[in-house]
Amino acid sequence: MDAPEVASSTNKAPVKTAAELGMLSCHYCGTLWRNVKAHDHCGRCDAVLHMRKPDSVNRTWAYLIAACIMYIPANLLPVMITSSIAGDHPDTIMSGIIYFWVSGSWELAMIIFIASFLVPLFKLVALMLLLIMVQRRSNWRLLQRAKLYRLVEVTGRWSMLDVYVVALLAGLVQIKGFATIYAGLGIAAFALVVALTMFAAHSFDPRLTWDTNEHESRKSA
Repeated sequence: MDAPEVASSTNKAPVKTAAELGMLSCHYCGTLWRNVKAHDHCGRCDAVLHMRKPDSVNRTWAYLIAACIMYIPANLLPVMITSSIAGDHPDTIMSGIIYFWVSGSWELAMIIFIASFLVPLFKLVALMLLLIMVQRRSNWRLLQRAKLYRLVEVTGRWSMLDVYVVALLAGLVQIKGFATIYAGLGIAAFALVVALTMFAAHSFDPRLTWDTNEHESRKSA
C-alpha cells in the first residue's frame, strides 16, 4: 500500500488524512484497514472500528472529575498508621514529607513530594488543559500539547510510589507488642486518584487535538 505524499512546509495545500483516504486502524489490535468506514468490524479481531475513541471527551471528564474529588481525601486522610505501645500515630502524605525534611532526609522528602503530590496534580491540570483546548477547538501549540499528553502517559505509573512504600512497610514492620504499621483510608483514596487519572489519560483521544487544525486547513484550501 503506497503511503500518501506529505506536503512540504512551504506548501499550504492540506495533507490528506488516513480517514479521508478510507483508512482506519483498529483500537484493539492496531491493524490498519483500507476502504472501510466507522462501525465496520475489524477483519482480524472483529472489534468495531471507530474514527475516534467513542465519547472520548465525556468519559475523560468523568474520570477526571472523580479523580479531583478523591484528590482531597487522599491528601487529608492518613495514608499510614503506626500502632505501638505509645498509641496510634497517623501520617498523611504531607506530614510524612515534613517529617523526612525536618529529620534531614530532604532527598527522600523531595522524591515523595514530587511523586505523590506534584505528579498527580500535574496530571490533573494537564488533562484539564487538553480537554478544554479540544472543546474550544483551539489550534494553540498543537505539537506541545501532543508532547504534553505523552508526558502524562509516561509519568502516570510513578504516582504509585506512596502505595508501594506503605505496602512494603506494612509487610516488614509487624513487631507484635511493639509496633505495627497498616494502611489508612488515605492510601485507598490516593490509589483511586492514580487509577482514575490513568483511566482518564487512556480514554482521551490525542487525535482530537489535531482535528481542529485539519478542519481549518480544509476551510482555507
